[in-house]
Amino acid sequence: MATGRGRLLQLYWRGLQALRLPPGGVGAATGPDGEAAGPAGFRKGPGARSASRAVLNQCARRGKHCEQRPKDRLVSLERMPPEILLKIFSYLDAVTLLCTGCVNRRFYHLANDNFIWFRIYTTAFSPKRCNWKVNSAEKTAVSMKSLSVEDKEAGYWKKEFITKQRASVKAVLAQVLQPVNPDTGLPVKTKEALSFSFSRISGLCWVIILKAKNGQEYVMEHTDVSVHDSSVTILWYGKNWPQLAMLAALDLCGVTPVFMDRSKAPSKNGPRWHSLIAKYNLSNLTESTMIGWDSLIRIFCLHPGLLVGLWKREEELAFVMANLHFHHLVEKSTLGSATVPYELPPHTPLLDDHPEYGLHGYQLHVDMHSGGIFYLCGTFRNLFTKKGSIENGYVKLVVIRFKNNTEHLPLIGKFGLSWRTDVFDGCIKSCSIMDVTLLDEYGKPFWCFSSPVCMRSSGPSDGPNFLGQTYCVDYVDSEGKVHVELVWIKETEEYFIVSLVLYLRTAKINQWFGTAY
Repeated sequence: MATGRGRLLQLYWRGLQALRLPPGGVGAATGPDGEAAGPAGFRKGPGARSASRAVLNQCARRGKHCEQRPKDRLVSLERMPPEILLKIFSYLDAVTLLCTGCVNRRFYHLANDNFIWFRIYTTAFSPKRCNWKVNSAEKTAVSMKSLSVEDKEAGYWKKEFITKQRASVKAVLAQVLQPVNPDTGLPVKTKEALSFSFSRISGLCWVIILKAKNGQEYVMEHTDVSVHDSSVTILWYGKNWPQLAMLAALDLCGVTPVFMDRSKAPSKNGPRWHSLIAKYNLSNLTESTMIGWDSLIRIFCLHPGLLVGLWKREEELAFVMANLHFHHLVEKSTLGSATVPYELPPHTPLLDDHPEYGLHGYQLHVDMHSGGIFYLCGTFRNLFTKKGSIENGYVKLVVIRFKNNTEHLPLIGKFGLSWRTDVFDGCIKSCSIMDVTLLDEYGKPFWCFSSPVCMRSSGPSDGPNFLGQTYCVDYVDSEGKVHVELVWIKETEEYFIVSLVLYLRTAKINQWFGTAY
Protein backbone atom coordinates (compact mmCIF):
# COMPACT_ATOMS: atom_id res chain seq x y z
CA MET A 1 0.00 0.00 0.00
CA ALA A 2 2.80 2.45 0.88
CA THR A 3 4.52 1.74 -2.39
CA GLY A 4 1.29 2.34 -4.30
CA ARG A 5 0.67 5.70 -2.58
CA GLY A 6 4.26 6.76 -3.20
CA ARG A 7 3.92 5.92 -6.85
CA LEU A 8 0.68 7.86 -7.11
CA LEU A 9 2.22 10.90 -5.37
CA GLN A 10 5.19 10.75 -7.73
CA LEU A 11 2.91 10.77 -10.76
CA TYR A 12 0.88 13.59 -9.16
CA TRP A 13 4.00 15.71 -8.66
CA ARG A 14 5.13 15.15 -12.26
CA GLY A 15 1.70 16.20 -13.43
CA LEU A 16 1.95 19.40 -11.42
CA GLN A 17 5.29 20.16 -12.95
CA ALA A 18 3.92 19.54 -16.42
CA LEU A 19 0.86 21.77 -15.82
CA ARG A 20 2.94 24.35 -13.93
CA LEU A 21 0.19 24.71 -11.29
CA PRO A 22 0.54 27.34 -8.54
CA PRO A 23 2.39 26.34 -5.39
CA GLY A 24 -0.76 26.43 -3.32
CA GLY A 25 -2.01 23.18 -4.73
CA VAL A 26 -4.78 22.07 -7.00
CA GLY A 27 -7.39 24.39 -5.57
CA ALA A 28 -5.13 27.43 -5.07
CA ALA A 29 -6.00 30.63 -6.85
CA THR A 30 -3.47 33.11 -8.08
CA GLY A 31 -3.53 36.77 -7.19
CA PRO A 32 -3.09 39.63 -9.54
CA ASP A 33 0.71 39.42 -9.28
CA GLY A 34 0.73 35.69 -9.86
CA GLU A 35 1.08 34.82 -6.16
CA ALA A 36 -1.01 32.12 -4.58
CA ALA A 37 -4.17 33.12 -2.79
CA GLY A 38 -4.67 32.28 0.82
CA PRO A 39 -7.24 30.02 2.39
CA ALA A 40 -9.98 32.39 1.34
CA GLY A 41 -9.24 31.51 -2.27
CA PHE A 42 -9.61 27.71 -1.73
CA ARG A 43 -12.61 26.18 -3.44
CA LYS A 44 -15.04 24.23 -1.35
CA GLY A 45 -17.91 21.91 -2.14
CA PRO A 46 -18.46 18.87 -4.43
CA GLY A 47 -17.56 20.82 -7.55
CA ALA A 48 -14.08 21.45 -6.22
CA ARG A 49 -13.63 17.77 -5.35
CA SER A 50 -14.63 16.65 -8.86
CA ALA A 51 -12.34 19.22 -10.43
CA SER A 52 -9.46 18.03 -8.25
CA ARG A 53 -10.10 14.39 -9.26
CA ALA A 54 -10.09 15.33 -12.97
CA VAL A 55 -6.83 17.21 -12.63
CA LEU A 56 -5.31 14.27 -10.71
CA ASN A 57 -6.25 11.82 -13.49
CA GLN A 58 -4.82 14.17 -16.07
CA CYS A 59 -1.62 14.42 -14.08
CA ALA A 60 -1.36 10.65 -13.87
CA ARG A 61 -1.78 10.31 -17.62
CA ARG A 62 0.82 12.95 -18.27
CA GLY A 63 3.16 11.30 -15.82
CA LYS A 64 2.96 8.01 -17.73
CA HIS A 65 3.53 9.88 -20.96
CA CYS A 66 6.60 11.56 -19.49
CA GLU A 67 7.99 8.14 -18.51
CA GLN A 68 7.86 6.83 -22.11
CA ARG A 69 11.08 7.46 -23.99
CA PRO A 70 11.30 8.17 -27.71
CA LYS A 71 12.08 5.18 -29.95
CA ASP A 72 15.40 6.64 -30.96
CA ARG A 73 16.49 6.53 -27.30
CA LEU A 74 15.65 2.83 -26.71
CA VAL A 75 18.52 0.80 -25.30
CA SER A 76 19.37 -2.45 -27.16
CA LEU A 77 22.37 -4.75 -27.42
CA GLU A 78 23.11 -3.60 -30.96
CA ARG A 79 23.31 0.04 -29.80
CA MET A 80 25.65 -0.71 -26.91
CA PRO A 81 29.28 0.41 -27.17
CA PRO A 82 31.72 -2.37 -28.14
CA GLU A 83 33.47 -2.11 -24.76
CA ILE A 84 30.29 -3.06 -22.91
CA LEU A 85 29.49 -5.88 -25.35
CA LEU A 86 32.99 -7.31 -24.98
CA LYS A 87 32.56 -7.21 -21.21
CA ILE A 88 29.29 -9.16 -21.55
CA PHE A 89 30.83 -11.64 -24.00
CA SER A 90 33.71 -12.29 -21.59
CA TYR A 91 31.28 -14.07 -19.24
CA LEU A 92 30.10 -16.54 -21.93
CA ASP A 93 31.41 -20.06 -22.40
CA ALA A 94 32.86 -21.29 -25.70
CA VAL A 95 29.64 -22.83 -27.04
CA THR A 96 27.52 -19.75 -26.26
CA LEU A 97 30.19 -17.44 -27.65
CA LEU A 98 30.25 -19.30 -30.97
CA CYS A 99 26.46 -19.15 -31.18
CA THR A 100 26.54 -15.42 -30.39
CA GLY A 101 28.89 -14.88 -33.32
CA CYS A 102 26.18 -16.17 -35.65
CA VAL A 103 23.70 -13.38 -34.78
CA ASN A 104 25.03 -10.68 -37.11
CA ARG A 105 28.22 -9.31 -38.62
CA ARG A 106 29.02 -7.03 -35.69
CA PHE A 107 28.61 -9.79 -33.12
CA TYR A 108 30.74 -12.09 -35.26
CA HIS A 109 33.71 -9.71 -35.20
CA LEU A 110 33.30 -8.94 -31.49
CA ALA A 111 32.99 -12.65 -30.65
CA ASN A 112 36.39 -13.23 -32.30
CA ASP A 113 38.13 -11.12 -29.66
CA ASN A 114 41.53 -12.65 -28.92
CA PHE A 115 41.55 -11.69 -25.24
CA ILE A 116 38.29 -13.55 -24.58
CA TRP A 117 39.38 -16.67 -26.48
CA PHE A 118 42.84 -16.58 -24.93
CA ARG A 119 41.23 -16.74 -21.49
CA ILE A 120 39.01 -19.65 -22.60
CA TYR A 121 42.02 -21.42 -24.15
CA THR A 122 44.24 -21.07 -21.08
CA THR A 123 41.42 -22.09 -18.74
CA ALA A 124 40.71 -25.26 -20.73
CA PHE A 125 44.26 -26.36 -21.52
CA SER A 126 46.41 -24.90 -18.75
CA PRO A 127 48.38 -27.52 -16.75
CA LYS A 128 46.42 -28.76 -13.74
CA ARG A 129 48.53 -28.87 -10.53
CA CYS A 130 47.73 -29.97 -7.02
CA ASN A 131 50.03 -27.47 -5.29
CA TRP A 132 49.47 -23.73 -5.05
CA LYS A 133 52.71 -22.69 -6.74
CA VAL A 134 53.16 -22.52 -10.50
CA ASN A 135 56.40 -23.32 -12.24
CA SER A 136 58.23 -20.12 -13.13
CA ALA A 137 58.88 -21.33 -16.68
CA GLU A 138 55.20 -22.08 -17.23
CA LYS A 139 54.21 -18.75 -15.69
CA THR A 140 56.66 -16.93 -17.98
CA ALA A 141 55.34 -18.78 -21.03
CA VAL A 142 51.75 -17.83 -20.22
CA SER A 143 52.70 -14.21 -19.67
CA MET A 144 54.57 -14.09 -22.97
CA LYS A 145 51.55 -15.53 -24.75
CA SER A 146 49.28 -12.92 -23.17
CA LEU A 147 51.62 -10.16 -24.35
CA SER A 148 51.38 -11.44 -27.92
CA VAL A 149 47.58 -11.59 -27.95
CA GLU A 150 47.30 -8.16 -29.55
CA ASP A 151 49.79 -9.13 -32.27
CA LYS A 152 47.62 -12.00 -33.55
CA GLU A 153 44.91 -11.51 -36.14
CA ALA A 154 41.31 -11.49 -34.96
CA GLY A 155 40.01 -14.98 -34.28
CA TYR A 156 43.46 -16.55 -33.91
CA TRP A 157 42.86 -17.95 -30.42
CA LYS A 158 39.38 -19.11 -31.38
CA LYS A 159 40.93 -21.18 -34.17
CA GLU A 160 43.59 -22.48 -31.79
CA PHE A 161 40.96 -23.52 -29.26
CA ILE A 162 38.83 -25.33 -31.86
CA THR A 163 41.92 -27.03 -33.31
CA LYS A 164 42.92 -28.26 -29.86
CA GLN A 165 39.39 -29.53 -29.25
CA ARG A 166 39.41 -31.40 -32.57
CA ALA A 167 42.77 -32.92 -31.65
CA SER A 168 41.26 -34.27 -28.43
CA VAL A 169 38.42 -35.83 -30.47
CA LYS A 170 41.00 -37.49 -32.74
CA ALA A 171 42.77 -38.87 -29.67
CA VAL A 172 39.53 -40.42 -28.43
CA LEU A 173 38.87 -41.95 -31.86
CA ALA A 174 42.40 -43.35 -32.00
CA GLN A 175 41.75 -45.25 -28.79
CA VAL A 176 38.44 -46.59 -30.12
CA LEU A 177 39.92 -47.71 -33.46
CA GLN A 178 43.22 -49.11 -32.17
CA PRO A 179 42.66 -52.91 -31.80
CA VAL A 180 42.05 -54.67 -35.15
CA ASN A 181 40.14 -57.91 -35.67
CA PRO A 182 42.47 -60.37 -37.47
CA ASP A 183 39.52 -62.07 -39.17
CA THR A 184 37.93 -58.97 -40.68
CA GLY A 185 40.89 -56.56 -40.78
CA LEU A 186 38.61 -53.89 -39.30
CA PRO A 187 38.80 -52.20 -35.87
CA VAL A 188 37.19 -54.35 -33.19
CA LYS A 189 35.26 -51.44 -31.68
CA THR A 190 33.86 -50.01 -34.94
CA LYS A 191 30.45 -51.49 -34.26
CA GLU A 192 30.59 -50.14 -30.73
CA ALA A 193 31.67 -46.72 -32.00
CA LEU A 194 28.66 -46.56 -34.33
CA SER A 195 26.19 -47.94 -31.82
CA PHE A 196 23.44 -45.83 -30.25
CA SER A 197 25.16 -45.58 -26.87
CA PHE A 198 28.41 -44.20 -28.28
CA SER A 199 26.59 -41.92 -30.72
CA ARG A 200 24.58 -40.57 -27.82
CA ILE A 201 27.78 -39.69 -25.96
CA SER A 202 29.73 -38.38 -28.95
CA GLY A 203 26.74 -36.80 -30.67
CA LEU A 204 27.63 -38.55 -33.95
CA CYS A 205 24.84 -38.49 -36.51
CA TRP A 206 24.47 -38.27 -40.27
CA VAL A 207 22.70 -35.67 -42.37
CA ILE A 208 21.93 -35.20 -46.03
CA ILE A 209 22.07 -31.70 -47.49
CA LEU A 210 19.72 -31.33 -50.46
CA LYS A 211 20.99 -28.52 -52.68
CA ALA A 212 18.48 -26.73 -54.89
CA LYS A 213 19.28 -25.25 -58.28
CA ASN A 214 18.74 -21.73 -56.90
CA GLY A 215 21.37 -22.26 -54.19
CA GLN A 216 18.99 -23.01 -51.32
CA GLU A 217 19.89 -25.92 -49.03
CA TYR A 218 17.70 -28.33 -47.04
CA VAL A 219 19.32 -30.22 -44.17
CA MET A 220 17.73 -33.47 -42.94
CA GLU A 221 18.96 -35.57 -40.03
CA HIS A 222 18.79 -39.34 -40.22
CA THR A 223 15.58 -41.05 -39.14
CA ASP A 224 16.93 -44.54 -38.48
CA VAL A 225 20.28 -46.36 -38.32
CA SER A 226 20.93 -50.11 -38.60
CA VAL A 227 24.39 -51.46 -37.73
CA HIS A 228 25.41 -54.75 -39.37
CA ASP A 229 28.52 -56.95 -39.22
CA SER A 230 30.61 -54.83 -41.60
CA SER A 231 28.39 -51.91 -42.63
CA VAL A 232 25.79 -49.43 -41.46
CA THR A 233 22.50 -48.52 -43.15
CA ILE A 234 21.21 -44.97 -42.61
CA LEU A 235 17.65 -44.00 -43.54
CA TRP A 236 15.91 -40.66 -44.12
CA TYR A 237 12.19 -40.29 -44.69
CA GLY A 238 9.40 -37.84 -43.85
CA LYS A 239 6.69 -35.61 -45.27
CA ASN A 240 8.64 -32.38 -45.80
CA TRP A 241 10.75 -33.28 -48.83
CA PRO A 242 11.41 -30.45 -51.30
CA GLN A 243 10.29 -30.96 -54.88
CA LEU A 244 12.65 -33.17 -56.86
CA ALA A 245 12.53 -30.91 -59.92
CA MET A 246 14.15 -28.04 -57.99
CA LEU A 247 17.03 -30.17 -56.57
CA ALA A 248 20.45 -30.51 -58.18
CA ALA A 249 22.72 -32.36 -55.76
CA LEU A 250 22.90 -34.19 -52.42
CA ASP A 251 25.74 -34.14 -49.87
CA LEU A 252 26.15 -36.87 -47.26
CA CYS A 253 27.89 -35.68 -44.08
CA GLY A 254 28.74 -36.96 -40.65
CA VAL A 255 27.99 -34.47 -37.87
CA THR A 256 29.53 -34.19 -34.39
CA PRO A 257 29.53 -31.43 -31.75
CA VAL A 258 32.54 -29.13 -31.96
CA PHE A 259 33.05 -29.52 -28.22
CA MET A 260 32.57 -33.01 -26.80
CA ASP A 261 31.54 -33.22 -23.15
CA ARG A 262 31.14 -36.76 -21.84
CA SER A 263 29.47 -35.57 -18.65
CA LYS A 264 26.27 -34.60 -20.47
CA ALA A 265 24.39 -35.42 -23.64
CA PRO A 266 25.33 -33.20 -26.60
CA SER A 267 22.94 -30.46 -27.63
CA LYS A 268 21.69 -30.26 -31.21
CA ASN A 269 21.47 -26.47 -30.94
CA GLY A 270 25.18 -25.97 -30.30
CA PRO A 271 27.96 -25.59 -32.89
CA ARG A 272 28.50 -28.81 -34.84
CA TRP A 273 31.24 -30.07 -37.13
CA HIS A 274 30.27 -31.33 -40.61
CA SER A 275 32.45 -33.96 -42.27
CA LEU A 276 31.69 -34.53 -45.95
CA ILE A 277 31.48 -38.23 -46.86
CA ALA A 278 30.23 -38.17 -50.47
CA LYS A 279 28.59 -35.96 -53.08
CA TYR A 280 25.81 -37.13 -55.42
CA ASN A 281 24.29 -35.65 -58.56
CA LEU A 282 20.52 -36.01 -58.48
CA SER A 283 20.29 -35.53 -62.24
CA ASN A 284 21.56 -39.12 -62.50
CA LEU A 285 18.18 -40.52 -61.40
CA THR A 286 17.54 -42.05 -64.79
CA GLU A 287 16.55 -45.43 -66.19
CA SER A 288 20.20 -46.50 -66.22
CA THR A 289 20.48 -46.15 -62.44
CA MET A 290 17.08 -47.68 -61.59
CA ILE A 291 17.56 -51.12 -60.05
CA GLY A 292 14.05 -52.13 -58.96
CA TRP A 293 10.42 -51.21 -58.29
CA ASP A 294 7.18 -52.36 -56.74
CA SER A 295 3.59 -51.11 -56.85
CA LEU A 296 4.43 -47.89 -54.93
CA ILE A 297 8.02 -46.83 -55.54
CA ARG A 298 11.00 -47.03 -57.84
CA ILE A 299 14.54 -47.20 -56.43
CA PHE A 300 17.72 -45.75 -57.95
CA CYS A 301 21.32 -46.54 -57.00
CA LEU A 302 23.94 -43.77 -56.98
CA HIS A 303 27.60 -44.63 -56.35
CA PRO A 304 28.85 -44.95 -53.67
CA GLY A 305 26.16 -46.87 -51.81
CA LEU A 306 23.22 -44.43 -52.00
CA LEU A 307 19.68 -45.63 -52.64
CA VAL A 308 16.98 -43.10 -53.60
CA GLY A 309 13.30 -44.09 -53.55
CA LEU A 310 10.75 -42.16 -55.62
CA TRP A 311 6.97 -42.44 -55.46
CA LYS A 312 5.70 -43.87 -58.72
CA ARG A 313 2.71 -41.55 -59.04
CA GLU A 314 4.15 -38.19 -58.01
CA GLU A 315 7.81 -38.83 -59.01
CA GLU A 316 8.84 -37.20 -55.72
CA LEU A 317 11.21 -38.33 -52.98
CA ALA A 318 9.96 -41.09 -50.70
CA PHE A 319 13.15 -41.98 -48.82
CA VAL A 320 16.94 -41.90 -49.04
CA MET A 321 19.09 -44.80 -47.82
CA ALA A 322 22.88 -44.69 -47.42
CA ASN A 323 24.91 -47.90 -47.08
CA LEU A 324 28.40 -47.31 -45.70
CA HIS A 325 31.14 -49.86 -45.10
CA PHE A 326 32.94 -49.88 -41.74
CA HIS A 327 36.35 -49.32 -43.34
CA HIS A 328 37.46 -45.81 -42.22
CA LEU A 329 33.81 -44.90 -41.65
CA VAL A 330 34.37 -43.31 -38.23
CA GLU A 331 37.20 -41.20 -39.61
CA LYS A 332 35.17 -40.20 -42.67
CA SER A 333 32.23 -39.21 -40.45
CA THR A 334 34.26 -37.07 -38.04
CA LEU A 335 37.63 -35.92 -39.41
CA GLY A 336 36.72 -34.35 -42.74
CA SER A 337 35.40 -30.84 -43.32
CA ALA A 338 32.15 -29.48 -44.71
CA THR A 339 33.66 -29.18 -48.21
CA VAL A 340 36.56 -31.66 -48.29
CA PRO A 341 36.20 -35.37 -47.39
CA TYR A 342 38.57 -37.14 -45.03
CA GLU A 343 41.76 -38.08 -46.87
CA LEU A 344 42.84 -41.68 -46.36
CA PRO A 345 46.35 -42.12 -44.97
CA PRO A 346 48.95 -42.97 -47.64
CA HIS A 347 49.65 -46.68 -48.10
CA THR A 348 53.26 -47.82 -48.08
CA PRO A 349 53.71 -51.06 -50.06
CA LEU A 350 55.65 -53.91 -48.50
CA LEU A 351 58.12 -55.13 -51.10
CA ASP A 352 58.46 -58.86 -51.75
CA ASP A 353 60.56 -60.77 -54.28
CA HIS A 354 57.90 -63.44 -54.84
CA PRO A 355 57.34 -63.83 -58.63
CA GLU A 356 53.58 -63.57 -58.18
CA TYR A 357 53.54 -61.13 -55.31
CA GLY A 358 50.14 -59.49 -54.90
CA LEU A 359 48.28 -62.33 -56.60
CA HIS A 360 47.84 -64.72 -53.67
CA GLY A 361 46.84 -64.88 -50.00
CA TYR A 362 43.57 -62.94 -50.33
CA GLN A 363 40.66 -63.36 -47.92
CA LEU A 364 37.09 -62.41 -48.81
CA HIS A 365 34.10 -61.82 -46.55
CA VAL A 366 30.79 -61.16 -48.32
CA ASP A 367 27.32 -60.45 -46.90
CA MET A 368 24.00 -60.04 -48.68
CA HIS A 369 21.27 -58.65 -46.44
CA SER A 370 18.32 -56.29 -46.03
CA GLY A 371 16.11 -55.22 -43.15
CA GLY A 372 18.19 -57.16 -40.62
CA ILE A 373 17.86 -60.44 -42.58
CA PHE A 374 21.07 -61.98 -43.96
CA TYR A 375 20.65 -64.01 -47.14
CA LEU A 376 24.37 -64.79 -47.40
CA CYS A 377 27.25 -64.58 -44.94
CA GLY A 378 30.43 -66.27 -46.14
CA THR A 379 34.20 -66.09 -45.66
CA PHE A 380 36.66 -67.44 -48.25
CA ARG A 381 40.38 -67.79 -47.48
CA ASN A 382 43.59 -68.44 -49.40
CA LEU A 383 42.32 -66.98 -52.66
CA PHE A 384 44.90 -66.67 -55.44
CA THR A 385 45.31 -66.15 -59.16
CA LYS A 386 48.01 -66.37 -61.86
CA LYS A 387 49.67 -63.85 -64.12
CA GLY A 388 47.84 -65.48 -66.99
CA SER A 389 44.54 -64.35 -65.47
CA ILE A 390 45.38 -60.68 -66.10
CA GLU A 391 43.28 -59.40 -68.98
CA ASN A 392 41.96 -55.97 -70.08
CA GLY A 393 43.38 -54.26 -67.02
CA TYR A 394 41.79 -56.65 -64.52
CA VAL A 395 43.06 -59.57 -62.44
CA LYS A 396 40.51 -62.39 -62.26
CA LEU A 397 40.06 -63.90 -58.79
CA VAL A 398 37.72 -66.93 -58.76
CA VAL A 399 35.95 -67.52 -55.43
CA ILE A 400 33.19 -70.04 -56.31
CA ARG A 401 33.66 -72.25 -59.40
CA PHE A 402 30.74 -73.15 -61.61
CA LYS A 403 31.90 -76.73 -62.16
CA ASN A 404 32.55 -77.52 -58.49
CA ASN A 405 29.19 -78.36 -56.89
CA THR A 406 30.69 -78.54 -53.40
CA GLU A 407 31.44 -74.81 -53.46
CA HIS A 408 27.89 -73.72 -54.36
CA LEU A 409 25.98 -71.84 -51.65
CA PRO A 410 22.25 -71.19 -51.12
CA LEU A 411 20.66 -67.84 -50.33
CA ILE A 412 18.67 -68.13 -47.10
CA GLY A 413 15.15 -66.68 -47.01
CA LYS A 414 13.13 -64.69 -49.52
CA PHE A 415 15.53 -62.46 -51.41
CA GLY A 416 14.43 -58.79 -51.40
CA LEU A 417 15.19 -55.24 -50.25
CA SER A 418 13.03 -53.83 -47.46
CA TRP A 419 12.05 -50.16 -47.43
CA ARG A 420 9.81 -47.97 -45.30
CA THR A 421 8.56 -44.44 -44.84
CA ASP A 422 6.40 -42.78 -42.18
CA VAL A 423 3.29 -43.97 -44.07
CA PHE A 424 4.10 -47.12 -46.08
CA ASP A 425 6.61 -49.95 -46.14
CA GLY A 426 7.37 -52.75 -48.56
CA CYS A 427 9.92 -55.12 -50.07
CA ILE A 428 11.35 -55.01 -53.59
CA LYS A 429 12.13 -58.46 -54.92
CA SER A 430 15.46 -59.33 -56.54
CA CYS A 431 17.33 -56.52 -54.71
CA SER A 432 19.49 -56.45 -51.57
CA ILE A 433 22.55 -54.86 -49.97
CA MET A 434 25.96 -56.42 -50.70
CA ASP A 435 28.91 -55.90 -48.33
CA VAL A 436 32.36 -56.95 -49.57
CA THR A 437 35.57 -56.93 -47.51
CA LEU A 438 38.69 -58.17 -49.33
CA LEU A 439 41.90 -58.48 -47.29
CA ASP A 440 45.41 -58.82 -48.68
CA GLU A 441 47.90 -61.44 -47.56
CA TYR A 442 48.85 -59.28 -44.56
CA GLY A 443 45.24 -59.06 -43.35
CA LYS A 444 44.79 -55.38 -44.32
CA PRO A 445 41.61 -54.18 -46.09
CA PHE A 446 42.38 -54.05 -49.81
CA TRP A 447 38.91 -53.41 -51.29
CA CYS A 448 35.75 -52.66 -49.29
CA PHE A 449 32.29 -51.49 -50.25
CA SER A 450 28.62 -51.64 -49.26
CA SER A 451 26.10 -51.05 -52.02
CA PRO A 452 22.59 -51.94 -53.23
CA VAL A 453 22.59 -54.60 -55.96
CA CYS A 454 19.90 -56.19 -58.09
CA MET A 455 19.44 -59.66 -59.54
CA ARG A 456 18.74 -59.84 -63.28
CA SER A 457 17.81 -62.73 -65.53
CA SER A 458 20.67 -64.12 -67.64
CA GLY A 459 18.94 -66.90 -69.62
CA PRO A 460 19.00 -70.69 -69.12
CA SER A 461 22.01 -72.35 -67.54
CA ASP A 462 24.44 -74.46 -69.57
CA GLY A 463 25.33 -76.61 -66.59
CA PRO A 464 24.29 -80.25 -66.66
CA ASN A 465 23.13 -80.32 -63.05
CA PHE A 466 20.72 -77.39 -63.20
CA LEU A 467 17.46 -76.99 -65.06
CA GLY A 468 16.22 -73.78 -63.47
CA GLN A 469 16.37 -70.16 -64.51
CA THR A 470 19.76 -68.45 -64.11
CA TYR A 471 20.34 -64.96 -62.75
CA CYS A 472 23.32 -62.67 -62.23
CA VAL A 473 24.33 -59.90 -59.82
CA ASP A 474 26.96 -57.35 -60.93
CA TYR A 475 28.76 -54.54 -59.18
CA VAL A 476 31.37 -52.15 -60.65
CA ASP A 477 33.41 -49.29 -59.19
CA SER A 478 36.82 -47.70 -59.80
CA GLU A 479 38.73 -50.48 -58.01
CA GLY A 480 37.10 -53.63 -59.31
CA LYS A 481 34.06 -55.67 -60.31
CA VAL A 482 31.98 -58.45 -58.77
CA HIS A 483 30.08 -60.99 -60.85
CA VAL A 484 27.71 -63.50 -59.20
CA GLU A 485 25.72 -66.19 -61.02
CA LEU A 486 22.71 -67.85 -59.39
CA VAL A 487 20.26 -70.59 -60.28
CA TRP A 488 16.66 -70.86 -59.12
CA ILE A 489 15.84 -74.36 -57.88
CA LYS A 490 12.10 -74.98 -58.23
CA GLU A 491 11.99 -78.06 -56.01
CA THR A 492 13.38 -76.26 -52.96
CA GLU A 493 12.31 -72.74 -54.03
CA GLU A 494 15.66 -71.14 -53.32
CA TYR A 495 18.55 -69.49 -55.12
CA PHE A 496 21.98 -71.14 -55.30
CA ILE A 497 25.19 -69.25 -56.01
CA VAL A 498 27.02 -71.29 -58.63
CA SER A 499 29.73 -68.77 -59.52
CA LEU A 500 31.42 -65.86 -57.75
CA VAL A 501 34.28 -63.99 -59.43
CA LEU A 502 36.14 -60.81 -58.44
CA TYR A 503 37.90 -58.65 -61.02
CA LEU A 504 40.57 -56.46 -59.42
CA ARG A 505 42.05 -53.54 -61.33
CA THR A 506 45.69 -54.10 -62.19
CA ALA A 507 46.47 -50.45 -61.40
CA LYS A 508 45.11 -50.95 -57.88
CA ILE A 509 47.29 -54.04 -57.32
CA ASN A 510 50.41 -52.29 -58.64
CA GLN A 511 49.79 -49.26 -56.44
CA TRP A 512 49.10 -51.38 -53.36
CA PHE A 513 51.96 -53.87 -53.67
CA GLY A 514 54.50 -51.82 -55.64
CA THR A 515 54.41 -54.27 -58.55
CA ALA A 516 54.35 -53.65 -62.31
CA TYR A 517 51.85 -56.13 -63.76
